Amino acid sequence: MSNHLKSATSPYLLQHAENPVDWYPWCEEAFERAREENKPIFLSVGYSTCHWCHVMAHESFEDRATAEILNKYFISVKVDREERPDIDSVYMTVCQAFTGSGGWPMSIFMTWDKKPFLAGTYFPVRPQHGMPGFSDLLKAVAAQWNGRRDELLDSARRIVAQLRQTEAVSENMDTENLCGRAVQMFFDSFDSVWGGFGSAPKFPVPHNLLFLTLYAGQKDNPGALKMVEKTLTQMQKGGIFDHIGYGFSRYSTDQYYLAPHFEKMLYDNALLIMAYASVYVITQNRLYLDTAEKTAQYVLREMTSPDGGFYSAQDADSEGVEGKYYTFTLDEIIDILGRERGGQFSETFDITAEGNFEGVNIPNLLKSNALDADFGAEIPRLYDYRKKRSRLHLDDKILISWNSMMIAALSLLYRASRNGKYLQSAVSAQTFLEGNLSEGLRLSTSWRDGKASQKGFLDDYGFYVAALMELYHSTLDRAYLEKAERLCGEAVRRFADEKNGGFYLADLADTELFMNPKESYDGAIPSGNSVMAYNLVRLYQLTGKEEYGELAEKQLRYMSAQAQDYPAGHSMFLLAKLIYDNPPDHIVIALKNRADLEKIKERLPLLANVIAVSQCREYPLINDRTTFYICKNHTCLAPTNTFQI
Repeated sequence: MSNHLKSATSPYLLQHAENPVDWYPWCEEAFERAREENKPIFLSVGYSTCHWCHVMAHESFEDRATAEILNKYFISVKVDREERPDIDSVYMTVCQAFTGSGGWPMSIFMTWDKKPFLAGTYFPVRPQHGMPGFSDLLKAVAAQWNGRRDELLDSARRIVAQLRQTEAVSENMDTENLCGRAVQMFFDSFDSVWGGFGSAPKFPVPHNLLFLTLYAGQKDNPGALKMVEKTLTQMQKGGIFDHIGYGFSRYSTDQYYLAPHFEKMLYDNALLIMAYASVYVITQNRLYLDTAEKTAQYVLREMTSPDGGFYSAQDADSEGVEGKYYTFTLDEIIDILGRERGGQFSETFDITAEGNFEGVNIPNLLKSNALDADFGAEIPRLYDYRKKRSRLHLDDKILISWNSMMIAALSLLYRASRNGKYLQSAVSAQTFLEGNLSEGLRLSTSWRDGKASQKGFLDDYGFYVAALMELYHSTLDRAYLEKAERLCGEAVRRFADEKNGGFYLADLADTELFMNPKESYDGAIPSGNSVMAYNLVRLYQLTGKEEYGELAEKQLRYMSAQAQDYPAGHSMFLLAKLIYDNPPDHIVIALKNRADLEKIKERLPLLANVIAVSQCREYPLINDRTTFYICKNHTCLAPTNTFQI
């Protein structure tokens, strides 16, 4: 049987279209039916490559007995968190308030006017580890709804009132030492043996590494860079990096970076390309460039649509087993590569008869430390062998925010490597976004199967503006900069809180939930408010327009207040603050002819603010040759015909 999800485009919703649960997508029809039938809403939020979403679906949503309970007592609504970040954000805040933690699948019980009264994440089919069985929970909630509803409604009123409380503004902010405090927090939690920060599980969080890299350079702090290099090296050696097909998994389940949670997300790989490429530019260590390029190779080979957009994610599971696609036995390696080369490969990549992960092996270099091992002929053979296994589920929707991260990453990688294919792919993806997810200044969050979503959110605008600026830095084509300016202005108009500062997640004119969050904390990806701080700083320094300067100062003040208690959780904002406090070189190139530009671009600093102009009265040519007007360290130098970094 099909339910109301059968016409959805989201891969996650389509995974549930044949469930016996009478699922609705998020729509007024569902809430109106709940009101008419006097039933509570059961809201389930997840995404298509989520392992525990699969588990709960198989245990409960595919089970007819459980479905009967849901269909009798509830109206069930299914949401793809990647398509509706506003719903995910609001109810994740609710879940954290109820339980002290969050995650997916997220399970919310609420009234038909969208007010929650109970929340959790995964519920097992039977009681275990202190968690109730899902069917038992459903029956208990239904009984209370029908017998003691006033208590549930009172709970809903209290949680909504608590979450709607106005945010406090700090009166005594420490703005000068925020970056230093954050760096000290990273030092305090740094794992000097295995790299990374804290204990297992270890997430890559590349924006933390980007902040530390810039801090190390600006403050002459080699210890900060040492933390970054140790972490990048350990991740590349570990199983979190796919040594056969390349690219990074979502996180490591252990402290060593050996055993990952095997799903691969577009955003992780985009941000990690940025981190590895940036550190390569500083250190000239080829390991970092090689890792960034292999990660890009994975994305271009497996995560790129024929039209140039980038897919969202690859699943961790195959044949119902997490990681089965990625692991090998010793016998398999010997059979594929032969006894001699297979033995050498196995010794290098920790492949044993006993296995290093649940009886099988995750290829890694943690024990051999053979970072320069050359198996250039063997790895493609293993890759081809692995491709013949059952295919991994691909979430093939195209998200404008995640695509923007990859566009920015490939653009930066082009400047680090000077390999034109990366810029070509970035331009192709931007062209796809422009044709399918952009209508004038109105952006859509997602696209799949020829259909774009109806809503766009702060992150969509923020990351797209950042991508356009990266394309500008790589091409010096002012059309990208002008588009970035127009979209940044639209983001301010749609999302800015003019009274209290900061930006709301959802359009102020199109908010349907009981609250409109202002996200400032950087999680797996930087927050929209952090990215907007970065955008406003860069636009101000590029264009010199005072309107951007005023907006940048206001946003930096707002974010400084948000970061007071835990500055290490706001790395992208702190990176923007470093750039604002210590502006990169500002270079105006007065061109004798446009042909000079290509050679000049190859020598430009990674972060420099560069404007190329034809000869004009404000920037005249010296000696009738291309002339450079350079300002650095708050001082402008004399015009010159020669340029050196």
